[in-house]
Amino acid sequence: MKSAAPFWLALLPEFLRVRIAHRAGVVKALSNTGWLFSDRVLRMGVGLVVGVWLARYLGPEQFGLLSFAMAFVALFGAVASLGLQGIVVRDIVRDPAQAPEILGTGFVLQLLGGLAAFLLAIVAIAYLRPDDATARLMVAILGAALVFRALDGVRYWFEAQVQSKYVVWAENAVFLGIAAVKVGMILAGAPLVAFAWAAFAEVVAVALALAGVYLKKGGRFADWRVKLARAAGLLKDSWPLVLSGLAIMVYMRIDQIMLGQMLDDGAVGIYTAAVRISEVWYFIPTVIVASVFPAIIESKKLGEAIYLARLQKLYSLMVVIALVVAVPLTFLSDWLVVLLFGEGYAEAGKVLAVHIWAGIFVFLGVASGQWFLVENLQKYVFYRTVMGAVVNVVLNAVLIPAYGVVGAAVATVISQAAASVLFNALSGKTRAVFVMQCRSFFGAGLLPVR
Repeated sequence: MKSAAPFWLALLPEFLRVRIAHRAGVVKALSNTGWLFSDRVLRMGVGLVVGVWLARYLGPEQFGLLSFAMAFVALFGAVASLGLQGIVVRDIVRDPAQAPEILGTGFVLQLLGGLAAFLLAIVAIAYLRPDDATARLMVAILGAALVFRALDGVRYWFEAQVQSKYVVWAENAVFLGIAAVKVGMILAGAPLVAFAWAAFAEVVAVALALAGVYLKKGGRFADWRVKLARAAGLLKDSWPLVLSGLAIMVYMRIDQIMLGQMLDDGAVGIYTAAVRISEVWYFIPTVIVASVFPAIIESKKLGEAIYLARLQKLYSLMVVIALVVAVPLTFLSDWLVVLLFGEGYAEAGKVLAVHIWAGIFVFLGVASGQWFLVENLQKYVFYRTVMGAVVNVVLNAVLIPAYGVVGAAVATVISQAAASVLFNALSGKTRAVFVMQCRSFFGAGLLPVR
């Protein structure tokens, strides 16, 4: 039960009450961000160490096959999630009393989506690699984990309550346990397929751990309800996000799949080694934006000027952080790759020096994505990600035969820029975001908001 507000709060003028509540929400969001940030830092450190060790153990060829299977299954992740995360969080924040119905309906929808995604992955890999039994087995194992995404509703509930620390506890306990298992498997000389099973076990264990935490905090799955009207409403709002999520996975992961099909699994291993270093930083915008999302919604109550000013600050911060990462890694890429992965992956240094610059556009894309959701312009998210996916596929088809793994990195940078920034210039409804993004390259918005 929520605690009663202080008696003196009711005596204040409305605008002061709104400002006090908003500042309290900001403090809570910052605390939530801290939990999410610490979680990602831990995952970045431990995950990078174990991932590098695994890459060295397997070698470019087998590591490439494992990466190919994981990228392939990720393409179907959007179908499993049905784009419901932001929608469920938004609806719970707006109407907390309807949380059991929202969660129950979302659970059933994601269960069906997970089953559909699993079957689609099985059929697709059988068509693409009919003679590669190992690839088909690994996709089947990893694809089965998509069914357990149905319990992500628990994560959404904690996110809506701005209580992500409980999710962090559960996920980190599982993550560290599985990381230890992987180390043991490496030391024991485990075969390639065993690591696919470890990835499957991690997803299942996280789902069960989240369910346990939800029950411990007083949640009751028995209270969850399923309503057809609610399902229709959720799907009506989320279908553009489903398609855009699929498009995102295409232009985030199609390079690995096309490298595997057009060159070989060894090329995928080389490319993935560079991408592991480049994308390890992508948790930063995700964590920041996920935590301030409720506060961004609330800031509209303070006026459009403050709302837009806070968005400008967010965009500018994203560019600054991305540049702090990209500039040094451009010059240290060759040395860093050999240091971490060994001489067998030396070619990945050239890939990293190019791919790291996609981070600027990824950061801006994550930040602007929340604006589309707040303004109920989900269909534009779909349009922009389709544009990015098409650009990436076309450029990969042209650049991979000519430039190999470096060509795939160039295609990724250009497609990210097209989807996250350039698209916004094409429509009057999104041009304001394009202007703010352009201003962010000059540090606009970093000054205090009056």
